[in-house]
Amino acid sequence: MTRIEIIYLIHPIYLVRFSLCKINSMRLFYFLLFTFYFLLTSACRPAAAPVSISNKPISINNVPQTNLPLPPIKNVENLGWTLFDSRRATLSDYRGAVVVLDFWATYCPPCLEEIPHLNRLKNKYGADLQIVGLHVGGEEDQERVPEFVRRLEINYDLAYPEDALSNALMGTDNAIPQTFVFDRNGKLTKKIVGFDNIIKADLDEAIERAINER
Repeated sequence: MTRIEIIYLIHPIYLVRFSLCKINSMRLFYFLLFTFYFLLTSACRPAAAPVSISNKPISINNVPQTNLPLPPIKNVENLGWTLFDSRRATLSDYRGAVVVLDFWATYCPPCLEEIPHLNRLKNKYGADLQIVGLHVGGEEDQERVPEFVRRLEINYDLAYPEDALSNALMGTDNAIPQTFVFDRNGKLTKKIVGFDNIIKADLDEAIERAINER
């Protein structure tokens, strides 16, 4: 029987062990060449967009999206959420102000970037802008929320969305953060997924335009 050779290939991400038996030198050479090419291209390939593997919302880190089509929603003003102090509220309760609904969770890095900017927007516009942070991290994330709120000094309302609201706005796309801007009449004017500098500028523009429309 041909002697078994043990070959280790060490890569920053992979540690692969191959047991080779009865492989001639030429076939071994091409095998190793192919393996090296595979590992090299895997390491250099840019990260793919996050993929949902459950009903848990996923943090969208690399592919923020703006100028998205608005969801076809009806009677959204009657859909609501339960505030952290246990009061129920609906979009119609905020009529007369511009409203931002932001779906977030503590495990979401882009949410960490967006929330301080939402704080600044709330400070800038005061009562003309009502922001509601809708936590969608699930029960396992709730215990981390108080420390998260304290650390980020969140200065706007926080709540748990009703399923009907989440389904109407997010649909089958459970990437977060998702941010929705409503004008003073409760009309949805902007939907944004993710957060970066481009998103920040688009969000600022949408809010300012809605604020100035009286």
